[in-house]
Amino acid sequence: MIVIIGMLLTGAIAQDTVTNGDKLTIVATTTQAADALRVVAGDLVNIVQLMGPGVDPHLYQPTEADVQAMSTADAVLYSGLHLEGQFDTVFEALGQTDIYIHALSDPVYTAGFILEWVPTQATQGTEDPHFWFDPRNWQLAIDGVAEMLSDLDPDNAEIYQANADAYIEQLDLLYEWGLEALSQIPEKQRVLVTSHDAFQYFGDAFGWEVRGLQGISTQDEAGVADIQDIAEFVVEREIPVMFIESSVPPDTIEAVQEAVQARGGEVNIGVRVLFSDAMGEEDAF
Repeated sequence: MIVIIGMLLTGAIAQDTVTNGDKLTIVATTTQAADALRVVAGDLVNIVQLMGPGVDPHLYQPTEADVQAMSTADAVLYSGLHLEGQFDTVFEALGQTDIYIHALSDPVYTAGFILEWVPTQATQGTEDPHFWFDPRNWQLAIDGVAEMLSDLDPDNAEIYQANADAYIEQLDLLYEWGLEALSQIPEKQRVLVTSHDAFQYFGDAFGWEVRGLQGISTQDEAGVADIQDIAEFVVEREIPVMFIESSVPPDTIEAVQEAVQARGGEVNIGVRVLFSDAMGEEDAF
């Protein structure tokens, strides 16, 4: 890690000599961060995306190439709230440089809309990093991206803000559609069971109960007791289906299914995986 910090500081000192035409070069850590940049910036910036589709940001370790890219970029856009759990030291080192760094979660945090995840009454709460599952939070994040780009490139500020405003309008429509569509499901059945606890913002936004087998980070391994607790919950509530996530191995949810069957219950696993910590390939849904 000392080597990584040295690379960042050395690269940052030299970054003024690194040019790529007239375009900004911005590093985006996650698929969501890169997508936000593409929507707001279009082709006005060069985007370097570190994590690909389906990659778990909780577990992803920054490579030397990643550090080199960040140290020579004009800016780094990341999600924040420790979603990129292995990047904390890197972000601290970046803070000692002149590189512009921005967390997508910052405007949401400032507005007071970050949820706290408390697994038990005896456990201290942790800030939940999956804020984008409430479209209203993502609107704040997108506006923050436009502000970042405008700070870096004032000549194109109007374009960035116009792109952000157009996307924010689409998110309004998405939220309204979600409220209408999800309200068609009987209230008793509005329960989502998934691999890990990434969907509380979705539940808060649309009035669903959410149960995750693992905690808010995939670094938290599910134990036998966790599997049995979820299985009992599924049987009691007669939940018909559970979902696997694209960035989480399926074995723990499959173990829950077996535990449900051992109790005389029946539960299916959804045909489609859910995209939680990372987006899918292009055109995936």
